Amino acid sequence: MDYTSTTLLLAVLLLASAVADDISHDSLCKSMVETKGYICEEHKVTTKDGYILGVQRIPVGRTSKMANRPPVLLQHGILMDAATWLFNSPNKSLAFILADNGFDVWMGNNRGTISSRGHTSLSANDPAYWDWTWEQLVSDDLPAMYDYIHNQTRQKLYYVGHSLGTLLALASFSQEKLVNMTKSAALLCPIAYTGQVTSMFPRAIANTFLADGTYLLGLREFIAGGSAVGKLLEGVCHLPLIDCSNLVSTIAGPNCCIKPSTYDVFLDHAPQSTSTKNMIHLSQSKPLNFGYSAKLNFLLFKTMYSLNIKINLYVHV
Repeated sequence: MDYTSTTLLLAVLLLASAVADDISHDSLCKSMVETKGYICEEHKVTTKDGYILGVQRIPVGRTSKMANRPPVLLQHGILMDAATWLFNSPNKSLAFILADNGFDVWMGNNRGTISSRGHTSLSANDPAYWDWTWEQLVSDDLPAMYDYIHNQTRQKLYYVGHSLGTLLALASFSQEKLVNMTKSAALLCPIAYTGQVTSMFPRAIANTFLADGTYLLGLREFIAGGSAVGKLLEGVCHLPLIDCSNLVSTIAGPNCCIKPSTYDVFLDHAPQSTSTKNMIHLSQSKPLNFGYSAKLNFLLFKTMYSLNIKINLYVHV
């Protein structure tokens, strides 16, 4: 995609962050699972810091009804939710494929996404609600979902993560957390360092300090409005000289397999909200504990000292 299209996309996303509305959306079970003929359950999981996460479960397949099925947790990437695993037809969507092949499928949703905007004491309109990065997803969200699923099934979990979902697993496993409850893990598009990202969209966010600027404007929710922003992007797809396939590639990198008929479904569910602070953290080039950039430190605290603290990050095999 050319520079003009990329600039337009970034402008639309930033504008949408400033005009958040109340979010309403049909549950993923009703809108994307039951319509395909599968049984689906909506579960709520509360983290130790009060976030209420939505987790969807497909306990059996359409044909396979065997009991004592091994549980598998599917965890999505940045600016997405569990719809990641449901976009295509049943024979091409991982959640349905696993359910039809004997797995008890659980799909997690990070805090801030449409399914996970609840909290025991905060509203999503409160700036404090968005005071977190992927460190809290590692320390609070992922363990809460693991514990809940383990308690429900009394079995070790298989884990499948995509993008940010792989970072959560890598960071957790490197700290020897959740390892004893994990049977095996499959990491799709795994990330740890972001300095080598080739996709234009995340590079533009990082290189222009877009998240830092958004934070300075007081916008703590990055890409507010969820599916409403998707509708804006859907409109952008129909503008002259803009090819929607290139738009998706700008966000996610080159893609061989998304059909044009899938775009509308994709844009109904993406992009999802995350915290601006999380985007700042992900824009940093090394896997560190959260630290404001030197520029943002200076503006916020009148200091040029970085707050970064290194952590060990490695893969258990």
